[in-house]
Amino acid sequence: MIESLVGSLFGGLFRLAPEVLKWADRKDERKHELSMFDKQLDADKLKGDQALLLARTQADASIGAAEIQAIIEATKAQAAQTGIKFVDAFNALMRPAITFWWVIVLYSAALTSRFAVLVQQEGATNLEAIIALWGPDEKAIVASIISFWFVDRSLRKK
Repeated sequence: MIESLVGSLFGGLFRLAPEVLKWADRKDERKHELSMFDKQLDADKLKGDQALLLARTQADASIGAAEIQAIIEATKAQAAQTGIKFVDAFNALMRPAITFWWVIVLYSAALTSRFAVLVQQEGATNLEAIIALWGPDEKAIVASIISFWFVDRSLRKK
């Protein structure tokens, strides 16, 4: 009788063992699927971010090209002759006159005043004063003037 009881107990355990193993295997399989799903979500998020960055970059490039084209067209329109001599002469004189006034007269006066202050009040030598006056702002101004005059001419020729 004990033998049949022990046999039944072991028989039941042996029949239950494959089901326990299947349950443990399914549990690991679900963990793996969840992990793979999380990785897929991360990959999809990265793809979406890259697509958005690409779209923004393309939009910026097209806006930049449109702005350059607008500058070219505006420059060409400014150079168009009206046929009225004094209007055309006045239009042709504006850029050089404004450049002369702001760059030659006013900016030179400001630099001369600053030079005088550096030499007289701060005791700098002439060379030190000139070096102090020639900073990044002055370099940017000179580059802007040169590009304004020479780039404008090349754009008008196109």
